Amino acid sequence: MEWKREAREYVMLTIGTVITAAGSYFFKFPNHFSTGGVTGMAVIFSAIFPGISNSSFTTIINLLFLILGFLVLSKSFGIRTVYCTILFSAVLQLFDVLFPMSAPLTDDTLMELFYGVALPAFGAGILFNLDGSTGGTDILAMILKKYTSLDIGTALMYVDFIVAASTFFFYGIKVGLYSMLGLILKTALVDNVIESLNRKKCFMTITKHPNEVCDYILHTLNRSATFWEAEGAYSQTERWVVLTCLTRGQAVKLRRHLKLSDPEAFMLVTNSSEIFGKGFLHVT
Repeated sequence: MEWKREAREYVMLTIGTVITAAGSYFFKFPNHFSTGGVTGMAVIFSAIFPGISNSSFTTIINLLFLILGFLVLSKSFGIRTVYCTILFSAVLQLFDVLFPMSAPLTDDTLMELFYGVALPAFGAGILFNLDGSTGGTDILAMILKKYTSLDIGTALMYVDFIVAASTFFFYGIKVGLYSMLGLILKTALVDNVIESLNRKKCFMTITKHPNEVCDYILHTLNRSATFWEAEGAYSQTERWVVLTCLTRGQAVKLRRHLKLSDPEAFMLVTNSSEIFGKGFLHVT
């Protein structure tokens, strides 16, 4: 049912937001890592106004961007972004109360950078995959896209680069270099997380027994398939091509089944992270 799917997606949006907040609060803020975004801006402002916490600055900036987004973007401003933005700020404020931090968790700066990048990237990947985000510079990039010729990806990259580069002036060369490295890693990780979450298997089988193959796909794996007639170029004999899209677990089951029931079948398995249609991604 539609409401169940919506509820599941909001659960995942909540999990992704909490993961993003945890990575920022426990690893970015204590080390002054600024890898772009609102949390990066908060790190910079905390250097200018040390009496205000990173979490508070994040909340203030997010609220300002939300107001700006409502005024400028109007209906194109998604409810999921609003939900995740408010939740993100609330979780950071809660961490501030429950787990006050005055220093990094460990003395291993590189490990702290890894978790400070990996956790928010993983969380952001979940959010982007469900058409959500924690707002911030994403909103600014959307505004820049509306009034300039820049695409949203390029606009976001420019904004994040300026924020990350600012750490050189406020926290020194070491923190600045770590922040720039973190920005590079974040860009790559978010894309990989999104692809990994959506990755499915395109399974093409060339067989003499299409009905048996389709029967297993339909009634055991609960998937659908398409098949058409073909002819072997060398043998000149009749063959059938069966095409289906499966999860990784289902692809393993089908491969094992064909190995036992149709050992002469030719199988071609490829990865895809963009499959649109019933049972997969929704066309938007």
